[in-house]
Amino acid sequence: MSRVRHVVLYTSADDVATRAVPVMAAHTEHYRRFAAAGLLLGVGTFGDPQAEGAMCVLVSREAAEEFARTDPFVVQGVVRSYRILEWTDVLAD
Repeated sequence: MSRVRHVVLYTSADDVATRAVPVMAAHTEHYRRFAAAGLLLGVGTFGDPQAEGAMCVLVSREAAEEFARTDPFVVQGVVRSYRILEWTDVLAD
């Protein structure tokens, strides 16, 4: 198994808490689909989502790009911008 992961870092749009509500069900369905396929290893917000955003950890660059590009939070403007970083998970088997 590869130790290389890809992290998607999200920057929240203004008033993210309000904007997220009508899109949450579609976003949840989206990340559950990726997790069920074994592509998404972790997803969630930081302590202050408005100021600090959120992140996702995926198994490949391709999965990270597809996840972010098709995430309803990105498509509907809940997320202002995102970037993808390669990350080495030294605890991965």
